[in-house]
Amino acid sequence: MLAALRISNFALIDEVELNFQSGYTVLTGETGSGKSILLHALQLILGERAELTVIGPSSPKAIVEANFNLNESYLSFFEEHDLDYDAQTIIRREIAKEGKSRAFINDVPVSLQTLKLLTSRLVQIHSQYNTLELKSKSFQLELIDVLTGLVSERKAFEKKYAAFESISKELKSLDDNYHSAVQAEDYDRFILEELQELSLSTTDFTQLEIDITRMENASQILQVFGEMSQITAENGTYEQLYRLKASVDKQSSYDPQLLSMKERLDSILLELKELAMEADDAIDQLDVNESEKASMMEKWNAFNKTLNKHRLSSVEELTAMYEQLMRKLNSLDELLHACTQKRNEHSQLQSELWKDAKYLQEQRQKRIPAILAVLQDRLKELKLPHTTLKFELSELGEFNRTGCTGVEFLFSANYGIEAVPIEKAASGGELSRLMLALQQLISEKQDLPTIFFDEIDTGVSGDVALKMGQLLEKMGETVQLMAISHLPQVAARAAHHMVVAKELRNERMQTTVRVLESSERPEEIARLMSGEVITEAALQNALNLLSEK
Repeated sequence: MLAALRISNFALIDEVELNFQSGYTVLTGETGSGKSILLHALQLILGERAELTVIGPSSPKAIVEANFNLNESYLSFFEEHDLDYDAQTIIRREIAKEGKSRAFINDVPVSLQTLKLLTSRLVQIHSQYNTLELKSKSFQLELIDVLTGLVSERKAFEKKYAAFESISKELKSLDDNYHSAVQAEDYDRFILEELQELSLSTTDFTQLEIDITRMENASQILQVFGEMSQITAENGTYEQLYRLKASVDKQSSYDPQLLSMKERLDSILLELKELAMEADDAIDQLDVNESEKASMMEKWNAFNKTLNKHRLSSVEELTAMYEQLMRKLNSLDELLHACTQKRNEHSQLQSELWKDAKYLQEQRQKRIPAILAVLQDRLKELKLPHTTLKFELSELGEFNRTGCTGVEFLFSANYGIEAVPIEKAASGGELSRLMLALQQLISEKQDLPTIFFDEIDTGVSGDVALKMGQLLEKMGETVQLMAISHLPQVAARAAHHMVVAKELRNERMQTTVRVLESSERPEEIARLMSGEVITEAALQNALNLLSEK
């Protein structure tokens, strides 16, 4: 229940604090007095967007604060959003001139989304069920579900549908990835085969380069080896050194230095003999096989071509590329399996949703007659005895967030006139009465602590207004009800009465709100009847209206 509303520096309101009670409260006042300002302030508490133009001149920011009496049924909401629960919960909005708007629940900053989630359960302003929304198909279906007691079933369906949408997005993403992978598969396999032909894991391309260079310079190398092999030939270097060694041998016993040289010559001769032998062996081994050379050149050229093609610089990078392609092609099967799994999940949930949608359709169709019967009775009470009201449902060819139900509200206020879509049939006064009847039923179906009507009596007068007042009074027995009204018949049925006025204060016009005492109410009711000049007849009529309560 809304316990209090405090407004500071908001439009024409400098400072106002209102305390509310249970039951039916009416707000009256002259046109332009500021009743809409109060409504706007309450809408800020409900999470509506703020305009900088609402900030008054007395402070750099406007503040609207509301106190709500909450029971423990709201505890789960506070726990879910990490907020401190208090049976006396305070909700505050602040709008600063710099353009900043802040929201608080029990002094904890919250987002507007969080604020809306809470306050949607606390207050319902009639604009949420206004005549424009009544002409909306989505609203009509929502209304049917509230009136027929199918809200929990609908919420369960919407939750499952949200899961279905999520799976649908996942499936599309998987399908897109799979088709992209399939499109690239042929090219990837071509590249993979190209890399496989290089035998990256078994070929030493560094050694291959050495071998090719050796083959390409084989004639020069053979010439050098040939010259080295001639070291031991007759009259060659070896023979000359050998003769020198023989002379050194003879004389080495006479000179220690010659003895040392003899040892070195022995080593040189041994090394030369080994070099000549190795050169002979190398000549035998350096047999260039042109076929083998061509094969090695082909592999080397293919290796370098592949490097250049993919703008790589090493065998390590080619190997990494090969491994990546292998992983990609192997994952294709995994991706296909994931697609198949997700498609099966999607298909199963789709079947369940169709079943649930048809159940909702059947239940809506089944429960509507009883609701229409009650509505017809309420409309008779509101002086619409010949009203024809129909909720025509149809089964759609596909399901959506609300099921598979198409809806059409048909309305006729006059006997013998065929009912047509409500957006084409009802006048403003008729819609107001229909909305009031609907709202009363909604208040019986939903746990809404506070309902606020903004001039629900528009377009009605006389006995109809009296009936509306009686209906509002009855609603006030079960919910906290507030209404802005210009009709004495509606205002007189209220348990509590507030008057909104505009006064000149501190050299500017300001909106004020005052709670009327019982003794003050007849005069205000009389003013609603006759205007500023209150006649005795109007005053007596006001007393009569108040006495009928």
